[in-house]
Amino acid sequence: MKNLPAIQGSGAAIITPFDASGRIDFDALKRLIDFWAGGGLDVLVILGTTGESVTLSSFEKQEFVNRVVELNAGRCSLVLGMGGNNTASLCSELQMSDLSHFEAILSVTPYYNKPSQEGLFQHYKAVAEASSKPVILYNVPGRTGINMSAETTLRLAHECSNVCAIKEASGNIEQIMKIILERPEHFMVLSGDDALTLPILAAGGQGVISVVANAFPAEFTALVHETMHGNLSEARRIHYRLLPFMSLLFKEGNPAGIKALLKLMNLCEENVRLPLTGVSPHLFGELDHALKMYRQA
Repeated sequence: MKNLPAIQGSGAAIITPFDASGRIDFDALKRLIDFWAGGGLDVLVILGTTGESVTLSSFEKQEFVNRVVELNAGRCSLVLGMGGNNTASLCSELQMSDLSHFEAILSVTPYYNKPSQEGLFQHYKAVAEASSKPVILYNVPGRTGINMSAETTLRLAHECSNVCAIKEASGNIEQIMKIILERPEHFMVLSGDDALTLPILAAGGQGVISVVANAFPAEFTALVHETMHGNLSEARRIHYRLLPFMSLLFKEGNPAGIKALLKLMNLCEENVRLPLTGVSPHLFGELDHALKMYRQA
């Protein structure tokens, strides 16, 4: 069996920090990457939803990729978000991209046009054939409007050798457990929901791509590793300490919540790009209170 990509364990879907003028803040990016790597994160996922990739120009995306690779300096494994609802265009982009610095690509299910399960299979089959790196499927029906069934996921896992994992954010534990039960040996299941990471890993998942890990990399890494090593008592302790943030961060949308929390931690500004807006003063106060309670505990 070929070597598996280094995508297991604690991963973060990283933000893209912006300054007051709306440009990418590379000084803040350096602080953040040092913070994430120093916290022991295994994987950084860039240009995903949390990174506001749809608001970045092609030039900005390439500049951001180059700087992350440089600043990371090999400390964390890297995964690149590359998805879309135009299969031919996505495949062409994959074939033209230099993916040499990445363990894998993360590709979301096509959104808006709501393909059938057969359409999802054929889309990912084409993506897997076009990509020079292993492909992580990303199922997040709350955003895309379509759920990829366990049967389709398993069909891809068994029939497409370059499909290595799924980031599962359906919230359907029964569906996720079916994938874990029937997957081939080379195929990994990664949690896409912070609040469900503990049960998914306890059920046999191999990792997570997290939002809250942007703010608590060391703590979330400990949660993941303790769960994977069977130390559930300690994992539960950490889980319940972080649980208030797992709901607050998504109360007014992602990544507005996590950026507000990182602002409170003096790691970056809270600026987002339209059509997103920052959190309300009320939620900012709730996050501030939760952070103070966390630090006092």
